Amino acid sequence: MSRYSQNKFDALALFSGGLDSILAIKVIQDQGLRVLGLHFVSPFFGHPDKLEYWEQNYGIPLIDVDISTQFVNMLCRGPRYGIGKILNPCVDCKILMLSRAKDMLKDFGAGFIVSGEVLGQRPMSQRLDALHIIKRDSEVKDILVRSLSARHLPPTDPEKKGFIKREMLGSISGRGRKDQLELAAKYNIRPIPTPSGGCLLTEKESAKRYLPLLSHKQNPEPGDFELANIGRQFWKNGHWLCIGRNKDDNTRLRKLAGKNDYLINLVFFPGPLGLGRPVINTQWPLNIVESACQMVSRFSPKARQSSRQVDVMVEQGEKSREIMVVPGQSEQSIQWEEPVWDSEAAKKLITADQHHKIMSWLK
Repeated sequence: MSRYSQNKFDALALFSGGLDSILAIKVIQDQGLRVLGLHFVSPFFGHPDKLEYWEQNYGIPLIDVDISTQFVNMLCRGPRYGIGKILNPCVDCKILMLSRAKDMLKDFGAGFIVSGEVLGQRPMSQRLDALHIIKRDSEVKDILVRSLSARHLPPTDPEKKGFIKREMLGSISGRGRKDQLELAAKYNIRPIPTPSGGCLLTEKESAKRYLPLLSHKQNPEPGDFELANIGRQFWKNGHWLCIGRNKDDNTRLRKLAGKNDYLINLVFFPGPLGLGRPVINTQWPLNIVESACQMVSRFSPKARQSSRQVDVMVEQGEKSREIMVVPGQSEQSIQWEEPVWDSEAAKKLITADQHHKIMSWLK
């Protein structure tokens, strides 16, 4: 239960942690209104660990809202309004967030929603036509206040009814940051967040990790994408192997391990933890298991330097066994490959009508 569940607010606001979302809330707070920030979380964005820091620095009450399942379903289904330069379904994402915020209004006695969108700032989701689509499809037409660009947009119900004063709202537009920085100085916002999208789907290095997962697994779950964010990633057809880079990765891999996953660990040498996740069948062929053990052992310098077979423990659920492998040796027929970015593949992936058609170019 939220620590603010018993509190009443005048408005709910989308809060990313970026400067625009902070300013959008400050403009409304400046009119003496109570605003609760909603920090949405998924495998691709969100930092719930920063809520306390943000609250203390910016004077904004915040809660985190997990939309992982809904977001993953939308991504795998194929975003209605497509993707940006990488894998980012920005329009559909904003519709999802606003729809969820609308559903939460009654929980906090709030009457409208605040968003930090700036007219013309982002080419995909903040064009005038995109802003209209987002407002229409999320069914928040009369209650969405884009407080930084409000005076460039038609008046909303809270303005028409005199609940908020339109003349105190912003008239910012375009991609420049001068107006935002001046407003940040007015509200004494320190430190000023560095500009960034904050979404892994906008970054090639992160997004490439999701392509083989979306290709090979029929119904990916949020935990699959969380796993794809960790350590080194390798694929061999439908076989997926993750190898930790450090102690933190190893801890996260062990935490995410499911009952059908293979946990792979060297017995007598220090080295990383490997996690093999079956995405087609629950069991891997023996040669794939052995090859995965060999891959994990390759990332142990001391195991490689031993110039001999090393002992690797493989656990799957309650079952375990030891396998002997030579680090650095591998069958030619089993070459694990790291994901690579392919923009054309991504577009075919996201525009597929049904999930079973996704990435058919690979088949």
